[in-house]
Amino acid sequence: MSKLNSVLKPSLVAEHPSNRFHRTVWRWHFYAGLFVIPFMLILSITGIIYLFKPQLDAAMYHQNMFVQPADVVMPYTQQVAVVQQTYPHAKVTKFTPSVASNRSAEVTIATKDEKTLAVFVNPYTAKILGDRDENNNLQAIARKIHGELMIGKLGDYLVELASCWGLVLLITGLYLWLPRGKVNFLGTLIPRLWSQNKRVFWRDLHAVSGFYGVLLIGFLILSGLPWTGFWGDTFARLSNYYPAQMRDNVPQSTTLTGSLNQQGNQVVPWAVEQLPIPKSSTPRYEHHSGHNEVIERTLADTSVNLDSVVNLAQAKGAPPGFSVSFPESKTGVYTVSAFPNNPAQEITLHIDQYSGKVLADVRWKDYGLVPKVVSMGISIHMGKYFGLSNQLLMLFASLILIVLSVSGTVMWWQRRPKGTGWLGAPAMPTHVQGSKVPLAIVAVLGIAFPLVGLSLVTVLLLDYFVLARIPALKRIFS
Repeated sequence: MSKLNSVLKPSLVAEHPSNRFHRTVWRWHFYAGLFVIPFMLILSITGIIYLFKPQLDAAMYHQNMFVQPADVVMPYTQQVAVVQQTYPHAKVTKFTPSVASNRSAEVTIATKDEKTLAVFVNPYTAKILGDRDENNNLQAIARKIHGELMIGKLGDYLVELASCWGLVLLITGLYLWLPRGKVNFLGTLIPRLWSQNKRVFWRDLHAVSGFYGVLLIGFLILSGLPWTGFWGDTFARLSNYYPAQMRDNVPQSTTLTGSLNQQGNQVVPWAVEQLPIPKSSTPRYEHHSGHNEVIERTLADTSVNLDSVVNLAQAKGAPPGFSVSFPESKTGVYTVSAFPNNPAQEITLHIDQYSGKVLADVRWKDYGLVPKVVSMGISIHMGKYFGLSNQLLMLFASLILIVLSVSGTVMWWQRRPKGTGWLGAPAMPTHVQGSKVPLAIVAVLGIAFPLVGLSLVTVLLLDYFVLARIPALKRIFS
């Protein structure tokens, strides 16, 4: 009972400043964990599923994705024509040539009932092998949960907020890990997993694994933030600039290249999402009057089609796996884009649909320093950059996140007051003077990440002016 009273009624005796600060940080860490843990578990599990998308796709859709190689490849226009004949009411939006001699081509279509299907075509026979609902398969659902929790923009903001609070957890957790007295390797660098004391076991598992995983987890969070709706969009607008010759003397639309990345499908690289899509030149016509009719005949180069666009992309050095997005309107363009494992091979071409002229050609060399760093981080985050080893490294980071989430929950459950229904949060220090360091942390995080800054200020004000001053709430949350 005395222990419970000490938790619910903090001593009025003045504490040493270092103890007050330690308890303040512990309290932040506790509340951040309560909010973040459910999201971290969701993000870790869905991230692991999407991390192994190449292997899962090959296993789940093997009959559709793999073919017997032959000598002659059918024209790309014919491969698409077969799909159009089979799905007469659908709109072809994208074509991806086969990435290897034993792989099928993919034609992406939008159906009348608003489905997006990837239709697999044998490139040697133009035979349709099957299709896949791009919005309703295991990997697509995992990615949608990972990005927006299946609830749209609100979910996007919640994931961003949880990710930013994850940074608070890392900073406060690293501080709490630091030895406060004599340094002992056991429990600091080596977890005492053999201990019969359950609290020691779970504390060491949490603290030591967190210390070893702090850099990897920090990387996962920071490299994932560029995809978020608020911070990511703002960061992209501020960091993505391109040489003037990419904008001059070319008619520009108000549509951004990033609009091609719809419903979680990555079509163009992150670094070009803020680049305006150029307009195709207006085709010239001949007018012939006769019998009160005007006959219009285009003088545009009719040789521009999917075959010529794919051949141009290959001649320009587009790596295997590139896709061709079709023009959306009379002034639209063909967009060739590649999002390969190595971001240094990324390429985005906007091609006039009438003349075949390359209106924009953006590559790694055209990226600024920040887009290069972000693109590299995204590639590593997705486990793409250095193959299986990259996937295993990100798997390890995700597993550490799961261990931290589970062990943190168990530690809270063990220390909470039994049978009270109270949270058992670390008590607020009785003296709050000398809070310059916490306020400085809030200020830095608030400037770098506005959502977490706003939420931190809200929590601090709520904690100090509401929870600490209303006895009933203080008992529940302390």
